[in-house]
Amino acid sequence: MHDIVDSYAMGDSPELADELLALVLEGKKTASCDSLQLMQKDNIPMPRVGDKYLLLDGRQKPAAVIETVDVTIRRFDEVDEAFARAEGEGDLSYEYWRQGHKEYFTRNGGFSEDMKLVCERFRLCEVLDR
Repeated sequence: MHDIVDSYAMGDSPELADELLALVLEGKKTASCDSLQLMQKDNIPMPRVGDKYLLLDGRQKPAAVIETVDVTIRRFDEVDEAFARAEGEGDLSYEYWRQGHKEYFTRNGGFSEDMKLVCERFRLCEVLDR
């Protein structure tokens, strides 16, 4: 087995966790981001290149192992189209990414155009039997 740093489910609901997990398993989602401020508030360690995580489904069951391959911190309004597309969501457009993440961050502590995001690229290492 891998040296796992931590485990988590993506998103803020079981339904969203399953939807995002499906995109990871299909190879469509190879990036994710989170609010730096919320990560600091919740004492979530900064991901590092080479870190491996157990990705959970919406029922909090282990589903996959992913490995961080790149981490950058940038403002929401500095995220580019390539990163938005790598998140693999919706129609893959920059506009879809902006709207969906604006709604997500508004639900989860607040949104601003200049908020700092931890932008992470990852690779799928293993799909686990569920």
